[in-house]
Amino acid sequence: MESPRYPLLYQINTRVRLTDLSESLGRPASLDDIPDADLDRLEHWGVDWVWLLSVWQTGSASREVSRSIPELRREFQQTLPNLQEEDIDGSGFAIQAYSVAPALGGNAALARLRQRLRQRGICLLLDFVPNHTALDHPWIEEHPEFYVHGSEDSLAQSPQNYVRLNTPQGSLILAHGRDPYIPGWTDTLQLNYGNTDLQEAMIGELLKIADMCDGIRCDMAMLILPEVFERTWGIHMPPFWPMAIERVRRQHLSFLFMAEVYWDFEWTLQQQGFDYTYDKRLYDRLRGGLARPIREHLLASPDFQNRLARFLENHDEPRAAATFPDPVHRASAVLSYLIPGMRFFHNGQFEGRTKHISPQLVRAPAEPPNEEIHQFYERLLAVLHHDVVRNGDWHLLECLPAWDGNWTWDCFIAFAWQGANRELLIVVVNFASNQSQCYVRLPFPDFRQGRWQFSDLMNVQQYEYEGGNLANSGLYIDIPGWAYHVFEISQILT
Repeated sequence: MESPRYPLLYQINTRVRLTDLSESLGRPASLDDIPDADLDRLEHWGVDWVWLLSVWQTGSASREVSRSIPELRREFQQTLPNLQEEDIDGSGFAIQAYSVAPALGGNAALARLRQRLRQRGICLLLDFVPNHTALDHPWIEEHPEFYVHGSEDSLAQSPQNYVRLNTPQGSLILAHGRDPYIPGWTDTLQLNYGNTDLQEAMIGELLKIADMCDGIRCDMAMLILPEVFERTWGIHMPPFWPMAIERVRRQHLSFLFMAEVYWDFEWTLQQQGFDYTYDKRLYDRLRGGLARPIREHLLASPDFQNRLARFLENHDEPRAAATFPDPVHRASAVLSYLIPGMRFFHNGQFEGRTKHISPQLVRAPAEPPNEEIHQFYERLLAVLHHDVVRNGDWHLLECLPAWDGNWTWDCFIAFAWQGANRELLIVVVNFASNQSQCYVRLPFPDFRQGRWQFSDLMNVQQYEYEGGNLANSGLYIDIPGWAYHVFEISQILT
């Protein structure tokens, strides 16, 4: 299936969805029970990619760790006041095997669901966790050399980062998976990428996954960069990603790689073969609430911009409706999802859910949908259906003071989309709490003559302008704080 230039990704918490279905069906639900109505809704929204979170088999050892940590239980109880033990099934990122969990229906059920998605033109994205495994992965007994080992001293000095395991080969001290800045994830064990046999084994896992889906999201992908791995563990490793990606694409030419990545390694991973990388920098600047840093971020080269995955929430971040005040939420969404790159949405976002669901939980609390936010996203998704936004050319536009001393021009972010058939869409956002004014320069030759209609697709308003005035002065904007226009432009024929 051919994906648009700027695809729409929708993330589903698989285990939570199946728990909901189990309650309505009165029996355990599998992937086969996901109704066609769910998939039809995704098609209606214009979804190109579905990311099924947490489909892989996880082990009992990691589950018990999740259930035993007091801090985690307090977090879970804040989400689910009526928390039950079975609600905590362990992290979907503490993977015991890259086979679909039997409770979800196994590999065969996933294959049938994938076929139903393909009938609707939707591709399937799954997880790959390169940095670590579950505590009870078979490799611990079969290939203990695949892991980072510690000593008695390291266990004594950093008990949060190491664990003693009793195996048929004897007692082993192994490192928990972690990044350089935080304590270890105690439900995981760290893989040793200095071992080339381990690298080959992980490529084998990738090839197995690639037979089951159309792309993968790579968890904390920057941890497997040689410079990061050596800084974390003091172990030299040969590069992994370029070789791994090349090997997969020998067998699956158009297979998609998306990286969860932080610490300014986005461009590095794009250069090593990733199609898309998380844009956490944009998310942080949106939360900062200032227009200029966002504009500066959007000045980066198109080669970089086009391969960023833009989001307002995901399974790691708090809910957008709980993080951004409502008008800021809407302005941030217009900016995030109408610029180039992959448009990355999270289940529950369209309904304005406020409760963050840990990936260790398999049940979510009941929350009534926020109808106003739902209607907003329906309008935004309708805009995202337009081919000019899915496949067109994007331009950041210059904003100028409306008069001498008018500082509020700096509160605006404006840009345009041009399509192959001369379609034109102009987006203007006042990303500030105050009323603001500016002129938006429109560097398009067509505006030199005639009259033009500006139809606001988000606010159901229409305006008419003389082309000569637009060409000479620009588009005058005067709107309240956090307001926006999404203009579809057409010439008025006389």
